[in-house]
Amino acid sequence: MKENNNKGLMNWIIKFLKGMLIGSGAILPGVSGGALAAIFGLYQPLINFLSNIRNNFINNVMFFLPVGLGGLFGLFVLATPIDYGLRFFPVFVLWGFIGAIVGTLPSLYKEAGREGRETRHIVITIVTAVLMFAFLVYANNNLNIDMAQNTVSWLFAGAIFASGMIVPGLSPSNFLIYFNLYQPLTEGIRTLDFSVIIPVSIGAVVVVLLFSKLMRKIMDVAYAGVFHFILGVVIASTAIIAPALSLYEGFGVMDYILVVVIFLAGLLLGRWMGKLEERYK
Repeated sequence: MKENNNKGLMNWIIKFLKGMLIGSGAILPGVSGGALAAIFGLYQPLINFLSNIRNNFINNVMFFLPVGLGGLFGLFVLATPIDYGLRFFPVFVLWGFIGAIVGTLPSLYKEAGREGRETRHIVITIVTAVLMFAFLVYANNNLNIDMAQNTVSWLFAGAIFASGMIVPGLSPSNFLIYFNLYQPLTEGIRTLDFSVIIPVSIGAVVVVLLFSKLMRKIMDVAYAGVFHFILGVVIASTAIIAPALSLYEGFGVMDYILVVVIFLAGLLLGRWMGKLEERYK
């Protein structure tokens, strides 16, 4: 009995940590909450739940409760330090996230091949990674649209935010930056501005409920293809958040050593999370 209780507590803690990383990663430019959910083995259960929300409702709520609490913690509590880190220590913060994502890639690769892997699936991963990287480079350099900040734009922002969960690999933060809504949104989250938070939440919920059934149907007929596509997008989005060379200006030897240490710490965290996922799945 004690062993079962310990296992249940560890499971709860693991899901809380996953939710925390998904929540904090969702507001990090270049990172997709859906891709992180896939990496941590939560994407398919989440889509199954949302696509048929009345089925095993209580059990599903209890399963995702620690994930949701961790996500809220990562989104609201960590928003301020992450934003501060990105403004003043972007190289260290970004390499920490890159390390964590790279550390989980073996688990995602294993999950992608759970229902079989053929040569065409590897081709899907490579082609997706190349095309997505090219698109992100183009978008970062060419897309810059001014959108008025009002209820409609926040509903739109919520829809974009939720799209990053429904379509793994789609980084909502990047698209919010293209529409010049990213900084105002993170500011609204930090200051608990409900004129921002409420319409964003409504837009997100509507998109999740509308498109989760579609994603479930796609996964039912092309599971391996979908996950190898996700793998390619994760590789591209991880590469795109690598800090620009200009950010290293003024770095000394100790700074580079610290970057390596932070990257390795993130890598070990990612591998640890991946192994725990396989152990407690």
